[in-house]
Formats: sequence, C-alpha cells, structure tokens
Amino acid sequence: MNVLKWQKERQDAERERLGDLWVDHDLVFARDGFKLYRGEAGGPQDPEKVSARWRTARNRLHLPDNFRLHDWRASKITNDLDNHENPVEVSANARHHSPGYTMARYGRRRAEGAKKLAASSAARIGLSSLV
Repeated sequence: MNVLKWQKERQDAERERLGDLWVDHDLVFARDGFKLYRGEAGGPQDPEKVSARWRTARNRLHLPDNFRLHDWRASKITNDLDNHENPVEVSANARHHSPGYTMARYGRRRAEGAKKLAASSAARIGLSSLV
C-alpha cells in the first residue's frame, strides 16, 4: 500500500509540474514527464520497460520468478474484504466495473475457506462422526 501512496504523491506532483502538458488517462502508474514526448505524459507506460523494472525489483526482493504484480493486488483486495472494508470502496479502489464482480471474484473469506478445508479433512480421517 505504501508503494501506491508514494506513486500517487509522485504522480500528483508530476501533474502539477507539467500543467497542461499532462493528459490524464486515469491510470495508477501513468507515464511521467521524464524525456517528455508530446502528448505522452499521463498515458500508459511502455509494457517492456515496466516488465524490466518489475524483474529488477523482483530479483532485488528475492521473489520467485513467477510472482506477479497482480498477486500483490489480489492480496490487498482479499485483505481489505477480510477486514470488513466497504465492498463498494474496495471495488472502486481496484477499478473493477462493479462491487458484484469484486465480491464474486474475491469475496470468499479466508476464514470460511479454512473452515471448509478443516471440515473436509476431518471427514476424510473419520473425525466428523465424533461430533
């Protein structure tokens, strides 16, 4: 979450610095004004450069090669819902098209999943008949 807050502060400062040169596309990680080409500030970043920066960060943090940025995003959404945050706000922060989509995709609570797993494991080894 701190990375997203830092990015927002940095992006707001860049918007203010560039004024009318910034064309807002409502992106979380928009292209900044470094080596500004006409009409590009505020737009999407180059996917290859983002991938290269992610590989560098992932290696520096000793994360597995198959660890994706989206994994962190999914964890944040799940954690927010587990902490009983407002699903409408969680959905808006995730930029999903509806709270229903967010709940269908991430609404299964970890605690509920753990209870189901424990119950099925108990049934497999015959503990369910003791209750």
